[in-house]
Amino acid sequence: MSDLPATLEIRRREFGAFLRSRREKLTPASVGLAEGFRRRTPGLRREEVAMLAGVGTTWYTWLEQGRDVHPSVEVLSALADALKLDPAERRHLFILNNRPPPQAALTGPEQVEEPLRRMLDSLTGQPAYVLGRRWDVLAWNRAAEVLFGDYGKLQGDERNIMHLVFANPAHRRLLIDWDKLAPASLAMFRADSARYAGDLEFERLIATLMKASREFRDWWPRHDVLRPFTGHKRIKHPVGGRMTFEYTSLAVSDQPDMKLIVYTPLNEAKTAMKLADLLQTPSRSTGMRRFSSQ
Repeated sequence: MSDLPATLEIRRREFGAFLRSRREKLTPASVGLAEGFRRRTPGLRREEVAMLAGVGTTWYTWLEQGRDVHPSVEVLSALADALKLDPAERRHLFILNNRPPPQAALTGPEQVEEPLRRMLDSLTGQPAYVLGRRWDVLAWNRAAEVLFGDYGKLQGDERNIMHLVFANPAHRRLLIDWDKLAPASLAMFRADSARYAGDLEFERLIATLMKASREFRDWWPRHDVLRPFTGHKRIKHPVGGRMTFEYTSLAVSDQPDMKLIVYTPLNEAKTAMKLADLLQTPSRSTGMRRFSSQ
C-alpha cells in the first residue's frame, strides 16, 4: 500500500519546483512589468507572481516551498495565467494538485486531422469512425460503411449517433440488443453533453429526438449518466447476417471532445469472415468519408 502522506508531500514539492521553474523563465517585460533595478536572479520575483495572480506573497511563497496549503481551482487558473502557461503546462499544474483541469466548451467547426484519418483508413478489418463533441460522425472508414451504411448519404442531424439510434429505423434494426444499447448510449451522451448544457446545437438535437422517439422522450428526463466503456455489439446485417463486435471508445488526445470508436470482430458467428466478404463488395462511396462538421 502506498504511503499517502509521503506521496502528497512529494506532489507538493514537485508543484513548488514547477512554479519556481516557470517563474524563472519569465521576464518583467513579458508580463507587462517594468524591469526596475538590477536583479540578482533570472525571472520574476515571487511578489510579482503573487501580485499578477491576486494572492498574498507569503501564501505564494508557501506554495513554492511545498507547504501543506490547498489552492482552489480559481487560484490555480490565476497562477497559470500569471505564469503564461501553455495548455500542457496548465494541465500539469492542475494534475500536481489532484484537480481536473477546467476545459472551456468548444464552439465552431470540428476538423479531423490527417494523421487520425490515415489511422482510421488503416483499420481495414475493423469498422471505425470519429465522433465529435455532439456525437456527429465526422469521419469513417470503409469497414464502418459496409457494416452500418454509407454515412455520406446522411445530412445534418441524420449523421448523429443519437439520431441514428433513436430516429433511424434501418439503423435500429441492425442492433440486436437495441433495448440495452439505446439507454446506455443515451446515458453516455448525457454525460458527454454536460459541458454543453444550453448550447443551441445540443438543445436543437435533443428537441428533435424528443419529438421523433417515444423512448428518448421517456428516458431523457431520468438524467442517467454513464462513462464510456468497452462492450459487445451484436449486429443483424441485411446481407452479412448476424455478427458480433467488441467496441472501444478512444479519446483523441489533442481534441478532448473528439473520440475514435473502433469495432473489433469477434470469433462468434464467424464475424471476421462475414465482414471480409462484405468488404469485397464494390464501394459506392462518393468520398464523403472525408467529412468534417459544418
